[in-house]
This record gives sequence, C-alpha cells and structure tokens, in this order.
Amino acid sequence: MTQLFRSLIFVPGNNPRFLEKAKGLQADIVCFDLEDSVPDNEKTNARNLIKSALKSRKSYKSSIFVRTNSPTSGKIPSDLKEVVQKGIDGIVIPKVNNVKEMQKIETVLSKLEKSRKLKPIQLIPSIESAEGVVNTYNIASFGKRVSAVVFGVFDLLNDLGVEYTKEANGATYSRTKIPVDAHAAGVAVIDAIWQDLKDSQGFEKDCKLGKSLGYSGKSIIHPDQISVVHKLFHPNKSEILWAEIVCKVYLESTKKGKGATTVDGKMIDEVHFKQAKSLLELVK
Repeated sequence: MTQLFRSLIFVPGNNPRFLEKAKGLQADIVCFDLEDSVPDNEKTNARNLIKSALKSRKSYKSSIFVRTNSPTSGKIPSDLKEVVQKGIDGIVIPKVNNVKEMQKIETVLSKLEKSRKLKPIQLIPSIESAEGVVNTYNIASFGKRVSAVVFGVFDLLNDLGVEYTKEANGATYSRTKIPVDAHAAGVAVIDAIWQDLKDSQGFEKDCKLGKSLGYSGKSIIHPDQISVVHKLFHPNKSEILWAEIVCKVYLESTKKGKGATTVDGKMIDEVHFKQAKSLLELVK
C-alpha cells in the first residue's frame, strides 16, 4: 500500500468554483463527484466540467478520483466514457453490491484504457448496502486495481430501514466488519463521512473510533476537516515498513536498468515509488 488514504474529500462535479478551489486542497484524494451531489439534469454538465478539470491535472496537489453513479443507475458507461482520460488516478464506485457489478465495470474500463492508451486506473468500491456488507471481502479482493474500499453509512442505514443518528448504532456490525474484510483482502479502507460540520468534537471522536476499528482514513465533505483527519490517521508502522520496502526494491531494480518490478506479487512502478517516498518524507 503506497497511496495515502487518510482523507478522501468529495467535490461536486457540477460546481466550477469548487473544482477550481480543489486545486489548493491538501487532501490525499480529491474525488470529483457525479453521484449524490449532482442532480440528474446536471450529470452531463458535470461530466464536461470534470473532463476540463482533468486537463489541468498538474494544478492539483492531490490524487484525483471521480465518483461515478451507482451500478444500478445505468449511468456508469456514460460516466466512464467521459472521464476516463489522462490525469485521472482512480474511480470511486458507489453502492457496490457484488462482484458481478465490478466485472461489468472492469470490462468497460479495460476497453477504454486500451483504446486510449492509459495505464490501469485504480478502483475504490463503496459499500453502502446489506448485500455489499455481506460481500465486502469478495469485492475488495476483486483484482489488483482495487486499492481500497469505502464505507457509506447513510445508504446502508436506509437499506436496513434504520433512522440515522450520530451514534449510528444500526451500522455498528457493518462498520466493524468492513475493515476486517478489507485488511484480509490486502487493501485500504476509508470510513464514512461525518455530516455535522458544526460538531468538531463529535467529528474528532468519530475519527478516533474509525481508526480503532482499522480504518485507514475518512471520507470528508469540507476542507476544514482535512487537518484533523491527517493528524488522527497518521501512517501506521505497517504502512511505513511497506513504503520502505517499495523504495528499496524499486531503487535496486532501476540500478539494474529494469524499472518496474514486483513485491509480494504486486507490481511496483515509478508512481508507487514516488508515493512511497512521499509517505516516508511525511513521517520523518
């Protein structure tokens, strides 16, 4: 694991001002949103704005992901057709229920990558239903391009027919199970958002609870939450050790003129090396 997953901030894809402001954000992942924050009559506009933003990729300090619409919406092929291009680091897929949905997305994505001569794009499926919770390990183990999973508490509670409260007791089992499955699959896991921006103490408490359950970081909705999340979700010993191994192995490989190599069956290239190096610089 070399990509940092402490913070994933959602940015409405249909808001030009927010897309521009995102250039200065220090979040580990800036995620342009095509789903919940974008009304149906704004989807096309949002896709176009995101396409334009990706052309200015070098202006953004963070990894850039795009959250598509859900597998059941029928909109994913159109989403991917427009946003899969040079400059995108990954796709967040909301409301993933099972591996069959992942397979369909993989087919579309692979064809686009091949035709557009792009390197493999990361996938982060979001677990937001009872079926998704049951299938989390299989979803997280789907393939090498899955780098993390996200927990989505609000839609899960809706699926369970449970009213949302800050304690979200109805989601306790799911919130506990998802990181176990993710770690068993060897991927990172990002906790659900905290909706009350005025309750900073509650937010900090919720972050600490998430970390104690094994989460790598947190989904967020406001820039003010970034510094708190980064403080509380500092890279752990295993992440630091992995980064050290990646840097060592990659440098040895380049000295032999080979470049990309593998560690424990995982491909390591220049991008992974730079991410690992950044993590080590962060913890100095």
